[in-house]
Amino acid sequence: MPTHPCFDTLLILARPAAGKSEIIDFLKRTPPELRLEKFHVGQITEFDDFPMLWTWFEEDAILERLGYPRLHTNSDGYFTGVHLWDLLIERLCLNHLKWLRDRKHDTLCHTALVEFSRGSEHGGYQRAFQHLTPEVARRAAILYVNVSWQESLRKNQKRFNPNRPDSILEHSLEDQKLDRLYREVDWEQISAADSEFIPIQGVEVPYTVFENEDDVTTARGDALEVRLTSALTHLWDLWLKTGRA
Repeated sequence: MPTHPCFDTLLILARPAAGKSEIIDFLKRTPPELRLEKFHVGQITEFDDFPMLWTWFEEDAILERLGYPRLHTNSDGYFTGVHLWDLLIERLCLNHLKWLRDRKHDTLCHTALVEFSRGSEHGGYQRAFQHLTPEVARRAAILYVNVSWQESLRKNQKRFNPNRPDSILEHSLEDQKLDRLYREVDWEQISAADSEFIPIQGVEVPYTVFENEDDVTTARGDALEVRLTSALTHLWDLWLKTGRA
């Protein structure tokens, strides 16, 4: 395979059901040579906090059935403390550190795709970024998938598969939980000062916004390819400005 530079760590952020996982699925289905040349994404390793969160739900249900106290959530399925959102970010960073360790002598071009959502109710992206490690920040670029609250709600309802509630592509939140946790987000506030970079852990991290109110991600078709090419090409130009490539 020809050698092309690639993003080291790509943070893919958005409201739930905005299209993050669909973009990752599209990238994974793109032939590696084309993906590297067109999107600057190498060998993919995914880091997503949803499987960790879902495991907590399952463990709490088991503990309750066995007669023991729940560890992470109350009986309504809400976290017992805001610190648990911080724990999820810290776990993502720990897994990222292990990934770096295990590919220390690997000469292939690798890209970590780190996916998560954060609402203002539990601290937003401002709080989440405080728990990213400097190692992640130094290696990161951000793709923010922008949709309105109404579009997030629509797709959240549409994608739900009751037979696979633990699925990355088919899980869903109850409407009232989505309303409480994600109606308000702080992305516009934290990105307002600069149209190209966000300071995280003392590092200027490049970002770009992928507009998806018209939902080009569900079909995984040409419209997604065109828009993703444009977004990641722009992000790559910003990435080059940092001297990391």
